[in-house]
Amino acid sequence: MSSAADLAFASTPDTDERLNARLFDRYRNTLDVPVAWNETLDTLIAHRSVRAYLPQALPVGTVELLVAAAQSAASSSNLQPWSVVAVEDPARKARLASLAGDQKQIHQAPLFLLWLVDLNRLDRIGEALATPADGLRYLESFLLGAVDTSLAAQSAVVALESIGLGSCYIGAIRNKPAEVAAELNLPPNVFALFGLTVGYPDPGRPASVKPRLPQEAVLFRETYGADDNAHHVAAYDRRLRSFQREQAMVERDWSEQASQRVRGAHLALSGRHELRDILHGLGFGLE
Repeated sequence: MSSAADLAFASTPDTDERLNARLFDRYRNTLDVPVAWNETLDTLIAHRSVRAYLPQALPVGTVELLVAAAQSAASSSNLQPWSVVAVEDPARKARLASLAGDQKQIHQAPLFLLWLVDLNRLDRIGEALATPADGLRYLESFLLGAVDTSLAAQSAVVALESIGLGSCYIGAIRNKPAEVAAELNLPPNVFALFGLTVGYPDPGRPASVKPRLPQEAVLFRETYGADDNAHHVAAYDRRLRSFQREQAMVERDWSEQASQRVRGAHLALSGRHELRDILHGLGFGLE
């Protein structure tokens, strides 16, 4: 009788072909992974950002399903320090879009989710129980909230992709955090960490899987080491340029793009270099 481990590493010519195709799309190179392919892995490794959506409403219950998936993610000490605002009103989406670079996918997607670091709920619980919530004043609490919020959102993304929907994270929602807080009527100690557009992908404008850095650049054994990092980055630059040619995109090395993105606060962060002061204004201690 086969053990569970044996079954997990079983393979067939069909599953091997699907596995190899998915991994090649992700890395533009072969990767030997001796595991049987399944729908969960297919969903995860085929992930791509979707920026073009059909004008089609989502089924009733979609938001609740995505929140259920989000709430199934891990939570540090089960504090659950996040909330989400589901925005479907076109006028509100338009106002939020104007605060986030006026990205067209925000206007186009039928659903815009705003994922919130929410320490206000814990603060109010402390007040109700006459228990000090002084721990919320520290940077660790905000970091914990940001980690838990991200884990929750990514679980929702896996869920929505498994039912044929697409999404795109909108980090630019942090460009105007105070204005976003006002638009969403956020209380103190609540911060919109990022947005997420959700909808049915437009098949006329398909999104492709963008290659990632080779595993040799990000995977280390036992201790950190990056002696050959320049070599791996150069190889990735070449593979990304190949992808850009196929997609009729402007060719640009990842190393150049990444270095420009972090070259300076005022030039590259779209106002987010003042985020600490803004967070203080929204009630976060960050001590």
